[in-house]
Amino acid sequence: MTVGNMESAELFDAGKKGRGLRATKELNAGEVVFAEPSFSAVVFDSLATQVCHSCFRHQANLHRCAQCKFAHYCNRTCQTACWDEHKQECGAIRKIGKAPSESVRLAARVLWRIHKDTGIVSDSQLVSVDQLEDHVADLPEEDGKKLKIDVHSFLEYWSYGRKQHSVEDISHIFGIIKCNGFTLSDQKGLQAVGVGLFPNLCLVNHNCWPNCTVILNHGNQSAVSSALHSQRRIELRALEKIAEGEELTVSYVDFLSLSADRQKKLKENFHFDCTCEHCSQHIKDDLMMAAAESEGNKLSADTVKEVTAFSKECLEKIEMARVDRDYQEVVKLCRECLQKQENVLADTHLYKLRVLSIASEVLSFAQSFAEAAGLARRMVEGYKKLYHPNNAQLGMAIMRAGITHWHAGQIEVGHGMICKAYRILMFTHGPNHAITRDLESMRRQTELELKMFKQNEQGYHAMKDAALKK
Repeated sequence: MTVGNMESAELFDAGKKGRGLRATKELNAGEVVFAEPSFSAVVFDSLATQVCHSCFRHQANLHRCAQCKFAHYCNRTCQTACWDEHKQECGAIRKIGKAPSESVRLAARVLWRIHKDTGIVSDSQLVSVDQLEDHVADLPEEDGKKLKIDVHSFLEYWSYGRKQHSVEDISHIFGIIKCNGFTLSDQKGLQAVGVGLFPNLCLVNHNCWPNCTVILNHGNQSAVSSALHSQRRIELRALEKIAEGEELTVSYVDFLSLSADRQKKLKENFHFDCTCEHCSQHIKDDLMMAAAESEGNKLSADTVKEVTAFSKECLEKIEMARVDRDYQEVVKLCRECLQKQENVLADTHLYKLRVLSIASEVLSFAQSFAEAAGLARRMVEGYKKLYHPNNAQLGMAIMRAGITHWHAGQIEVGHGMICKAYRILMFTHGPNHAITRDLESMRRQTELELKMFKQNEQGYHAMKDAALKK
């Protein structure tokens, strides 16, 4: 489908929720509801030299803009493709001698584009950018102070001829970005690398158990001429069958939190009270705080409370060790915590899942694949009881667990998990996404290795050990 196509969705009044989008036809799982290029987007300050400012791919040996010396690109074609968006920014950075924060840069890019193209840049855009909600009046005191600092920085940075803006207008743009900015990930989906504004996406309301998901498609920058590139865009994809007239929803937060915690986060960041079914009825909260099922002796409430408190404290220590990159300490703390949790907390308990996730990741990095695989499998089994069956986070977790089993020489389990992950990511990411293409290559490779394993198990393990050592 063409970028920006809105034939499958239409705007409607969602009452207390404000505006919303609903399906104009029946949609199947995995179908692209609409695709939309960013109105404006910027790379995070901390990754400015590691991520292409055009396609947002994480790359080594990026080329620096010779004029401002701040923006970095994969190559000349990426730089040319981004020049229209960067040229005003380039001059402003040179004028003040440094690049401001990502929020100031994005606000300026939004206003430059409004001046150039107005707030509506295509026939398929349903609402002007400056008509989006800002919730400036709802900001807590600390956020209000930060907003004033950002506005001051903006005024120092702004360099659009004689066109000036009032503090209220600038605050409005910052408020829009805070409430509606969409986090952009790198091509592997493993790291948040920037933030962008997508006007039609801003109209899709929240549900903790949504019927759609949003994915960033980085486009294709391989052509010699930037005019032939496919644009960077977000794609709204259906997670399940959606009836004509049904409201389209996405989740603004990860589902893996208690309903009260999700509601608190949504209230603080997006200024609304979530009344979705999963929050109102506290669905799956019991699983997220569940005690282990035990035969015979029933666990006392005090024991569960004690281990829960221990787990929370231990996770804080684990996080500190991770920040310090003391991975031996991370593994030691994880093992101690899992031993304490054993037969007390269920594998769906949030604290146990967090420890399983960290431990399997760090052990994989240390090439202790057998131990990592066992923990990853338990983590995935817990996730499957909590997440929507087509959730992208679940798909990514199963993919990582499958790779860990593959590296551990457990080819049958590994191949099965990679196939399950591929099925989910075909819905959430589509066949042309870099992650899905990588997963398809893994699926083919593990399929070949599985045949080899069944023909000569001993020979297969010898080959695998040699490959890992190499």
